Amino acid sequence: MKNTWKKPKESYQRYGNEVTVLNYAEIIKEELQKYIKEEKAAFFPKFFQAFEGGYGEGDLFLGVVVPDQRKVAKKYYKLVSMKEIEELLNEPYHECRLTALFMMVYKFEKAKDESEREEIVSTYLNNIDAVNNWDLVDASAPQILGAYLWDKDKSLLYEMARTPDLWKQRIAIMSTFYFIKQDKFDDTLRIAEILLNHEHDLIHKAVGWMLREIGKRNFDVEYNFLKENYKVMPRTMLRYAIEKFEPELREKFLKGLI
Repeated sequence: MKNTWKKPKESYQRYGNEVTVLNYAEIIKEELQKYIKEEKAAFFPKFFQAFEGGYGEGDLFLGVVVPDQRKVAKKYYKLVSMKEIEELLNEPYHECRLTALFMMVYKFEKAKDESEREEIVSTYLNNIDAVNNWDLVDASAPQILGAYLWDKDKSLLYEMARTPDLWKQRIAIMSTFYFIKQDKFDDTLRIAEILLNHEHDLIHKAVGWMLREIGKRNFDVEYNFLKENYKVMPRTMLRYAIEKFEPELREKFLKGLI
């Protein structure tokens, strides 16, 4: 499939030996263009289900792999403004949005004070509809929203979990990955209960994954949750949750013998 990416408008002007930057969003889009791989541009729409009826329906892809996006993000995150990041978040191309999210994560991690972190989170929430595929969620929700809410009221995550929006629901459970890494599991377990009977396998996988991460740190907490809920949870969720269990125990869960 031929890539329809259009070359960005001129993003700088030269006056002799001086360069005056106009817009880093344009520079970043131009930089991403250097890494386009046509075979990836053809593959990504299938992989991320951007076809009609798929969970990523309508998304567009340049064909830039994640390591190259991270390379661009690390190069420019200190220079780009939040307004320019917001511009990238509103681009139709998936890689522009993911690169913008990588830069937001880097900015958040290096933020000097709470006001900087608040600005990043505000931009994230105001543009949350741009976080509309599993990789976009997983690369940003724990690192931005989870980290921000660590010492704050977490009711927003419960509101998201109860919405009918697939991506907000995944953001809710994935944000708790930050809490899990701090050995705090209660929010993950409560949100897992809310999503226990969800219909979509992307939620099944995310919840199962987070339960598995709890088990890595505290086996008893995961085991007790599963013992209480495994007979009613979706099969994929259970398989993801027990992936690291000993074979004999895993088999007992799968056969309903616990």
